[in-house]
Amino acid sequence: MSKLLKVFSLGLLMLSPQLSEACTNFLVTKGASADGSTIISYAADSHDLFGELYYWPGQIWEDDAMLKIYEWDTGKFLGEIKQAKETYTVIGNMNEHQVTIAETTFGGRKELSDSTGIMDYGSLIYIALQRSKSAKEAIKVMTDLVEEYGYYSSGESFSIGDKDELWIMEMIGKGAGNKGAVWVAQRIPDGMVSGHANQARITNFPFKDTENCLYSKDVISFAKKQGYFEGKDKDFSFADAYAPLDFGALRFCEARVWAGFRIMNPEMDKYESFIKGESSERMPLWMKPANKVSYRDIQNIMRDHFEGTSLDMSKDTGAGPFKAPYRFRPLTWEVDGQEYFNERAIATQQTGFSFVAQMRSWLPDAIGGILWFGVDDAATTVYVPMYCGINAIPTEFEVGNGSLLDFSWESAFWVFNWVSNQAYGRYNLMIEDIEKVQLALENKFENFTSATDIAAKSLYEVNPDLAKDYLTEYSLNQSSITVKEWKHLGEFLMVKFLDGNLHPEENGVFLKNAHGNPAHAKFPGYSKDYYKRVADETGDHLKMKKIPSEK
Repeated sequence: MSKLLKVFSLGLLMLSPQLSEACTNFLVTKGASADGSTIISYAADSHDLFGELYYWPGQIWEDDAMLKIYEWDTGKFLGEIKQAKETYTVIGNMNEHQVTIAETTFGGRKELSDSTGIMDYGSLIYIALQRSKSAKEAIKVMTDLVEEYGYYSSGESFSIGDKDELWIMEMIGKGAGNKGAVWVAQRIPDGMVSGHANQARITNFPFKDTENCLYSKDVISFAKKQGYFEGKDKDFSFADAYAPLDFGALRFCEARVWAGFRIMNPEMDKYESFIKGESSERMPLWMKPANKVSYRDIQNIMRDHFEGTSLDMSKDTGAGPFKAPYRFRPLTWEVDGQEYFNERAIATQQTGFSFVAQMRSWLPDAIGGILWFGVDDAATTVYVPMYCGINAIPTEFEVGNGSLLDFSWESAFWVFNWVSNQAYGRYNLMIEDIEKVQLALENKFENFTSATDIAAKSLYEVNPDLAKDYLTEYSLNQSSITVKEWKHLGEFLMVKFLDGNLHPEENGVFLKNAHGNPAHAKFPGYSKDYYKRVADETGDHLKMKKIPSEK
């Protein structure tokens, strides 16, 4: 085995925390996007995931090279497969040809898990990225791998896209001793937006439309054999056969898709009764947005907490005195034998990393692909531009710079978590300051993009390597600037809100009194409705009273 192959195998072992306890994807086709790009978003949500930007440089391999496979979630060694002759450079979840793959786990029927398989979902993603020049090619790589080596994971939805088209593929194993998987993939029609969030969403599919629909040859016959489906093939539903809906699937999973859909098209509000389990009218797999959608729109959708809906997480008792749109786990609990639940929004505290991938067909691949990458909670992150042509990873996002159990001030993950975890305790007071810095940085990146594209394209026409060096320097510099700004923000928040007080400031400068000492602290207290709630729940216990000598 070559030294580089050993390094790659070790990388798979090191990057093996649980990736997909609950993730969210949205897919925007060229005809639906504001600038004609294709867009895929992803939040890798897991309580055990350290947010890093993965990197595999492309290379040529020896004819007899083998690749060790480790389960992405646990690091368990699963086996070896034959390495491809050539692999492509991968930056995070996008490769040098602008192919992007993301996922959400739906689990599905438990009896279909196959502990003898070699290919888990995480390995499928990153190996396919190293071997594919298009979305269709990625689908073939993934499905060929599970057919040859077996599928180890539970049910999975994949977002697979390139600069021209987007696909959603859903896959589940066939149980122990039955190697392979059943799957179906559908191309999202141009002009449409799709999404998925830990629940299988492909129902009926056009199995005669081979240009826009691909599937395993036994996807229907296997369901019939297992007793999951009876009826005519034309009525077959993948989701209903392999991952039937329950209330949790609706409220914790489909509700997130609905939240994004309704922002892009208010007509989707009509499915509120569906995600509450009150109606059987299912949401469509894709929908047409009311207006063209930009990558900035999708970034903001990834920050949603059901604001403006009846599920708004800042409105009920669980939000506490500072209206926090977060609920720490467990997701469900019991009181007097009755089970209750917390809402599960798109933005969540347990996100390791998230991205909005933008693939642009009118530019050379090295320049056209931008992975807008952020770590920690999407609501309080900053999406930094990582061009897919870069040839190095920013130190702040680098694998091995800190870990989930190893704090590092040089790590973007820990700096962003430091800020967000301050905010969770006094959310409605701190979020305004956080959003100011977040908006300023992301506005800067947007304003810089056109000039950066032009400069890189000019260099590319002279020498593609010069363009890649330029883009690498740009992405690395912006990452460093961003983390420094965020650390300064955390320091500012610590001072401004010290001990429950509020130290007065103007434009980020703390005020002093006429004698040069700090201006007198303010006491923001709590909201009127919170004080009312405390009064109602405590009765006479906290009432101010007169003592006997006052009477």
